[in-house]
This record gives sequence, structure tokens and C-alpha cells, in this order.
Amino acid sequence: MQTDYAPECLHTDVPSKEALLAAAQDGSILQATAARCDVQHNLILPLDGMTGIMPREECALGIDTGTTREIAILSRVGKPVSFQVLCIRGDVAYVSRKRAQQRAFEQLLHKRPGDILPVRVTHLEPFGAFVDAGCGLVSLIGIENLSVSRIFHPSDRVQVGQQLYAVLSGIDADTGRISLTHRELLGTWAENAAQFAAGETVCGIVRSVEDYGVFIELAPNLSGLAELRFPVAAGDLVSCYIKSILPERMKIKLNLIDRIGTAPVPPPPLPYFITSGHISRWQYSPPCCAARHICTEFDEPSIEDL
Repeated sequence: MQTDYAPECLHTDVPSKEALLAAAQDGSILQATAARCDVQHNLILPLDGMTGIMPREECALGIDTGTTREIAILSRVGKPVSFQVLCIRGDVAYVSRKRAQQRAFEQLLHKRPGDILPVRVTHLEPFGAFVDAGCGLVSLIGIENLSVSRIFHPSDRVQVGQQLYAVLSGIDADTGRISLTHRELLGTWAENAAQFAAGETVCGIVRSVEDYGVFIELAPNLSGLAELRFPVAAGDLVSCYIKSILPERMKIKLNLIDRIGTAPVPPPPLPYFITSGHISRWQYSPPCCAARHICTEFDEPSIEDL
């Protein structure tokens, strides 16, 4: 029986008839694309020599209780859905996305804060990126948790359909709320700063222009400050000279050299430092930096630590 509940749309092949028959026996989770939604809001899935029917109340967790809106069904047309086969009658397979989601949620309940999960971006809002944490289970990664370097919109960092890795920060068994974060996987200040050296000229993205200088992103978890020598705006791609790297102050001093253009769209691939396993504690700031302390604790401290 399947134990890994992948986000939807990672696998889009139509399951074979043999796979459907086997899934009806062993409970495996499959995926197929919903072709239409009928007037009763049942989803219809073309399958290998068969038709899949997903009854309305089986389309998502919370549909039968009203906690999930009907748009959750309508928006699946043309998109893959995960499902468990309920039964097969002739050339019709009755399937349930709700049961697949319930099993995926139960698996998440056995995980602990700090565990790393694969997720997929489903849509973006100004306040964050909604992601599929498995079988269509939705979670929000707030914009402040996408990276340490500040951005104005999640599209500056990720795009719809992109596969990401995220860290589980909490899960509520009663409400079904799944809390995730992302920035902890993009490296500490020291890990990112180690990729650069004073005296180099590199490219960066202007993230904000202040009265006292220009914040330039060198990596998603690393920014430096430069004096405003010529007009630039947030989103500009610039070249800059690295004057100094100061771990004890967690600062990088830069000089603006030239404006090259605008930041690439879509954003470049994310430079992950870790993509699996568990994080107990993540300290972004260098140990030698006393001025600022940025840290995320995932494991609850033991009595010996208190």
C-alpha cells in the first residue's frame, strides 16, 4: 500500500486499468485529470478504458460539512486529482479524493515540527504562497517565511506549479490547519556569504530603496546595502562591487556599479541547502554576531535544556 502522499500534478499519466483494479483491492492512491464537473458537482475522470466518477461529497475534505467551498470542486476541472478507488462497477470506477486527503493528513499527523516535505505551489496571494502538501491538502507559506531577504510579492520568489520543499512548523488535528515555513532551507547567513568574497563584482536584485541606501539581494537568504549612486527601483537587476563582508555585524557593504535590467521572470531556481530529513533548530545569524539573533526552534526543549 502506498505510504507517500505526493502533491497533485506531479504525476499526470492516466493510470492503467490494471492499476485501477489493483488500487480497488489494496487502497493505493492514484492520480488522473478531471475532465468536467457535472450539474450535481460530481467530477468526471477519463480513465484507461473506464470512466471515473468522483461523487461531490468525495471531492474534498470538508465538502460534506460545508467547511470547504464548492469552488474547490469546480477549480479541479482540467487538473489532476488524487483519489482512492471505492469500487468498480462494469466500466465505471467510483473514486474518492476525500479519502486520499484523509490518509495524507493522518500521515502528516505522524510527522513532527522540523520535518521536511515536498510541496507544490497552487496559487499566489500578496500575503503568501498556497501549496499542496499532499493529495491536494492546502497550506499557506506566508510571504515572510519564503525567504530571509524581503520581497514585495511571492511571485518574486516562486511561481504557480513549482515544486518546493517546506518545513512543517505545526499541524492542528482539530481544525486541519497545516503550518509550513520555507526560509530555513535556503541556508544561513554564513552559508550564503561563503559563496562571495570582498573585491568581487556580482549581480543582485534591488529589493528596496531607502533614504540611507539600497538593499540588494545577492541570494534569497542574503542581502547587502549600497549607497544610492544613481536611480534604481525595486526589481532592478544591478551589478555591484562587494566592499566588505562583516559576519560580526551580519552585514555586506556594496557599491552600485550599473543597472543591467529587471529581475528575471520567472525567478531563478531556488538554492536549497537541505531538501530532506529533519531540522531541530535553525540559526540564521552567525554565532559571532551579538547585535541580531535570528533563529527558529522546531523541537521543544527537553527538561535538561531548560
